[in-house]
Amino acid sequence: MLTDPIVVIGASAGGIEALQALVAGLPQEFPAAICVVLHLNAHHPSTLPAILSRAGPLPALHPRDGELLQPGHIYIAPPDHHLLVEGDRLGVKKGPKENRFRPAVDALFRSAAHTRAPHVIGVVLSGVLDDGTSGLWNIKRLGGVAVVQDPQDAAFDAMPRHALEQVEVNYQVRAQEMGPLLAQLVQDSTLYQMEAAMDEQQRERLAMEVHIAAEGPKSPASVGQFGSYTPFTCPECHGAMVQIQEGEGLRFRCHTGHAYTSHTLLTELSETIEDKLYQTQRAMEEGILLLERLSQQLSGTRAEALLRQARWVEQRAKVLHQLALTQTPLSDGEPLVQ
Repeated sequence: MLTDPIVVIGASAGGIEALQALVAGLPQEFPAAICVVLHLNAHHPSTLPAILSRAGPLPALHPRDGELLQPGHIYIAPPDHHLLVEGDRLGVKKGPKENRFRPAVDALFRSAAHTRAPHVIGVVLSGVLDDGTSGLWNIKRLGGVAVVQDPQDAAFDAMPRHALEQVEVNYQVRAQEMGPLLAQLVQDSTLYQMEAAMDEQQRERLAMEVHIAAEGPKSPASVGQFGSYTPFTCPECHGAMVQIQEGEGLRFRCHTGHAYTSHTLLTELSETIEDKLYQTQRAMEEGILLLERLSQQLSGTRAEALLRQARWVEQRAKVLHQLALTQTPLSDGEPLVQ
């Protein structure tokens, strides 16, 4: 059993500034490895290792798959790859996306909890929606330590706020206070709770989710072990989705492996509704153009009938257009019916 502490950090929008403030406060002889997931554009190279190497005393890098973890190093997930903790090594994998992202914070946090608990410190920084909350919940359930950026200090407070709402967080501090705090925490072995609050079935589910992040589901039917199937379909692949309950949190996973928190799924569905409205409007406008074109080829009552039908469709298209313009998106903090 590995007993060296490890720090795992997740961030999204506004996360670069928070990470810079955090690493600036770390000591040069930091005795633990640090793993970072920041939501990145999948199609552009990342300069985050250079940014963080300049911001603080520790070297930052994109690791290779299978790379050995070393204390005093910051390992950053490469674009379009999950970063997973596999004991004393790192996995750089292209498993299914979670919450629309690869890399995903939850995937990193769960893997650290699975292979290094209880000696894990999970940190959630600035970001939108709630990636990281599920993973932090797993870290806490297996005896680790939870640290969250003060939402008032975050450029985007949704990720810290959701973590605070659903996880019993140990520390809530500003980004510039995190470096000194982490330096203290990795030296204090009394922080970790050796008695886990996770039963054997929950541990097996955690292991399955870590495997999905690395390689995808072992079989389509295996995802059914997480919970009951729902009437919802995956926004990405349109596969059937099961419902997963974690404390007060609700998540969904499809049989190909994509995963969503309830808030992210709600956002996806809201965007889908708007897309469908505009697709229907486009089809109606094309119908109007076709009816008008056909009426030009005819005369008398037949042409008039086509024009009347065009005006009828036009009136309804205007109503649909107004509906699309006035659609009110569900706010990030709006409660969900569970």
